[in-house]
Amino acid sequence: MKTQHICVLGGTGFVGSHLVFRLADLGHRVTVPSRRPARHREFRVHPNVRLVDANPYNHDRLTALLRDVDCVVNLVGILNESGNSTFQRAHVELPAAVVKAMREAGVSRLLHISALNANVNESHSRYLKTKGAGEDLVHQTPGVDTTSFRPSVIFGPRDSFFNRFASLLSLSPLVFPLARAGARFAPVYVGNVVEAFVHALADRDTIGQRLELCGPKEYTLAELVRYTARLTGRRTRILALPDPLGRLQAMVLGLLPGKPFSLDNYYSLKIDSVCRENALPLLGIQPRSVEGVVPTYLGDASMRARYFQFRATARHER
Repeated sequence: MKTQHICVLGGTGFVGSHLVFRLADLGHRVTVPSRRPARHREFRVHPNVRLVDANPYNHDRLTALLRDVDCVVNLVGILNESGNSTFQRAHVELPAAVVKAMREAGVSRLLHISALNANVNESHSRYLKTKGAGEDLVHQTPGVDTTSFRPSVIFGPRDSFFNRFASLLSLSPLVFPLARAGARFAPVYVGNVVEAFVHALADRDTIGQRLELCGPKEYTLAELVRYTARLTGRRTRILALPDPLGRLQAMVLGLLPGKPFSLDNYYSLKIDSVCRENALPLLGIQPRSVEGVVPTYLGDASMRARYFQFRATARHER
């Protein structure tokens, strides 16, 4: 693979940190803009990674950063709004600023993360509506060769899905009231998402495509929460809430610091997060399962040790 200079926006986030080091390990030069570089000193240890103090919303600064770049990766996204961090700003205004800066800097290649079910015509979820608007915008910009990725919920070490539910279960250890318990997901491993980006970087046939990314199995939300409870050693009863109570729960929790669950999250859950056509196998990537990865990072050390002992014994018996 020809090595490139790649600018990764959102590179200090969950998916970004995995992608940045994977690209750097492959020999690419990676520039990671951050408004708080002092918080991310781990990026300074790799010789191919350059962490720079930059606000991507500053047009002149962003354009200057992109002048000697071969490809831009945009991973910026938020799950809930807070203060100046709005869905419109993160999912629409920033992509618009990125493609404008790219055109002025003479960069044509863009890898853009969207979301499964992103749709500009979505009437309730602002998250899905703005994700859809941003995705359409970058695909429709002349002179920009875009590949976009539409993952289901992404899991892996330090994720905000299984780890968040593990924390919430600790606060409600006996009964856990759950809105939209029947919502379906096909969780996709962060390492598989990263490999999809790496593949698209070298494959110009993916230009113009909107690639759906899913894991190998589908689950209801209740099944995933029960699985989290088992891995963390809890015998919590999952109480599926009827929609009116689930909506009320979302309204109340959306008022709490950190918004553990919001009304917009509730509306997003009304659409199953499963792929119509999973692009991972088409890209030659074998999707990894929840059961094969999550026990390696969720639960206490003794549970992880028992898990690895079980896997080793099972392999020996085969």
